[in-house]
Amino acid sequence: MQITVDQPRSMLDIYKLYENMEDNNIMLSFKGEVSFGLINSVLGIIEDKLEVIEGSRKTKKKFYNVLVECLQNLGHHVEGVEDEGPFGKSVLLMIWSESDDYRVATGNYIENDRIPKLQGWLEHINSLDKEALRELYRETMKGDGFSDKGGAGLGFLDIARKSGQKLNFGFKPVDDKSSFFSFQISIPKNGE
Repeated sequence: MQITVDQPRSMLDIYKLYENMEDNNIMLSFKGEVSFGLINSVLGIIEDKLEVIEGSRKTKKKFYNVLVECLQNLGHHVEGVEDEGPFGKSVLLMIWSESDDYRVATGNYIENDRIPKLQGWLEHINSLDKEALRELYRETMKGDGFSDKGGAGLGFLDIARKSGQKLNFGFKPVDDKSSFFSFQISIPKNGE
């Protein structure tokens, strides 16, 4: 027996979406406002999934630590964005698995006047080798550069150090006040 159901033309094909996520090894996808509760939930979900799919304790630890930093960065970067308007504090988070690595992608709206400083910092981090990253981290920890939020730009620096990868990022202008900040990082599965 074959069951058929007529779907309205405007209805989203949920099964196709599910297959697409399954084919691309999407472990978690979220769009909405970030909160402390959300961060804890995401970390719990991913920790449980890693226990099942990842054999290397070192890789699990690296991936988890990088994810914590990514989630904290999302929280920090939406703090200055106004709640009003079409964008508000909505963020995007996707986590997936490739054959050689895990990937974390985030996206959030950011005020345009904050872009030059953030872009300069990310480009500086990407220009450094492993030893220079370590030294910059030590210097930053000794310095007085901590903000009211507690950070001194350590989040992205820590992500680069722990993942051993370059930071992939971009800014897409949305209007005269804000842009969409996209960020992606890979965490190798080799346990190194």
